[in-house]
Amino acid sequence: MVFILGFNFPESRLVKSALQSFYGVGPRHTQRLLAKLYIHDTARVGSLADKQVLDLTAELSNMTIENDLRRKLQDNIRRLRDMGAYRGRRHAMHMPVRGQRTRTQTATAGKLNRVERYG
Repeated sequence: MVFILGFNFPESRLVKSALQSFYGVGPRHTQRLLAKLYIHDTARVGSLADKQVLDLTAELSNMTIENDLRRKLQDNIRRLRDMGAYRGRRHAMHMPVRGQRTRTQTATAGKLNRVERYG
């Protein structure tokens, strides 16, 4: 098991998929991190040197990911609601925010537009 930023990953897991398991780190961020640290796309977590793991952890700690990003998203939605913006009111009513039709098919928006946005 390799410990990266508070999470244990099995040594057989790809570094690419391990990085993408963090909330807020997608394929593009993963590709840039791997290129910056000279790590191959098909490298396994167990094959990384200790220095590479430390560099990876340092890069991830500089990014806004996981709980910080979730909190930032919630704060942005709360700010829109408090100032009474159109988007904030739509969030509060659990309705589509970005101009989707409301005559039918609003069930997904009702699930997603809660006050506390899920991660």
